[in-house]
Amino acid sequence: MNMHRNHNLLPTVTAIIALAILTSCGGKTTSKTQVAPPPPTVVVAEIAQRTVAIYSEFVGQTRAEETVELRARVEGILQKVHFTEGRPVSRGQLLFSIDKRPFEAALQSARATLAKANSDLAQARQRTDVLQAQAELADAQAVLSRARQDLNRIKPLAAEKAVTELELDAAIANEKSARATVDARQANLTNLEAAVKYTIERAAAEVSAAKARVTQAQLELSYCSIYSPLNGIIGFLQVDEGNLVGRGDATLLATVSLSNPLLVDFNLSEIDFLALTDADPNKGGKKPRDAKFELILSDDSVHSAQGSFRVIDRAVDPQTGTMKVEASFPNPGSYLRPGQFARVRVPIAEKENAILVPQRAVQELQGAKTVLVVDDQNKVQLRTIRVGDKSEGI
Repeated sequence: MNMHRNHNLLPTVTAIIALAILTSCGGKTTSKTQVAPPPPTVVVAEIAQRTVAIYSEFVGQTRAEETVELRARVEGILQKVHFTEGRPVSRGQLLFSIDKRPFEAALQSARATLAKANSDLAQARQRTDVLQAQAELADAQAVLSRARQDLNRIKPLAAEKAVTELELDAAIANEKSARATVDARQANLTNLEAAVKYTIERAAAEVSAAKARVTQAQLELSYCSIYSPLNGIIGFLQVDEGNLVGRGDATLLATVSLSNPLLVDFNLSEIDFLALTDADPNKGGKKPRDAKFELILSDDSVHSAQGSFRVIDRAVDPQTGTMKVEASFPNPGSYLRPGQFARVRVPIAEKENAILVPQRAVQELQGAKTVLVVDDQNKVQLRTIRVGDKSEGI
């Protein structure tokens, strides 16, 4: 209230008073009774006394449980956007389409390469050269067997001079020639088997490589359709339709966040943590995760659902005497969004027979807290009080 005086009004007031005096001297005297203003209207509340919970409040910030950046994993033209910015999306919902035609062609080429590799492998496994060499070896072994039989028959006859030396030498030469042919055919077969084995292994490797190229082409084709990985809220579109994405790096397209449940990060003092925890479980002590939190929003409204501990840091910060805490709150309909500032309130104790005074009834002047009290004679008196803890937001 401004208490400045207006000195310009003083002569006017004096003149009005003098005029009133002159008028009263020349005429009829009038008297006016000044009416007192009515007393101000006040609100009186009765003081309650009962057992109440003592609350502590902490300033926190909301955070999404999961946040995923949607990026282009292949290079191509962004063909279509299938969502509305800032709206809820569901897991598996199609969000973006990149031009698929180059990747479909690459997949067809990879499949053709795989078909050729399978054909080469099948041809290598037929082993026609090896089969022919095996047959030739069998013939040579048969010839060797007959040559040995002839030699074994001629040797006794040559000892008895029943055959000439010329016939014996011819049988020995035939046996040696047959044995040399068998050795040559055996070496040829061994070389062919080694070559065929190498060819089969190389063809099998080509088949594996072709299968890998088909798998890679299928993956790249699947990257052309980008789906939502979770149920949440999607943000602003970062790239418009028709733009080239994925060149050089994974282009950020949009960000989606899981906002139900919603997390709130805040710092809990060491004293409050001990108040919420009972170290002796045999006494039915409470655990910190049993505590229920209330979330007070920036407009002083209270969130409809209570929250609970989700993560408690492993240690107390020795510089601040606090520990990082994360609470989880149900957020149906994604009413709350990540990044909001809010107050977290939790009951830490109970006080019996506490005298409850509304917060708005307490006045503070020079560090002293006072209230106006109505006595038995319906008169107001100023009382100095000493306040305790805050409970139930009153």
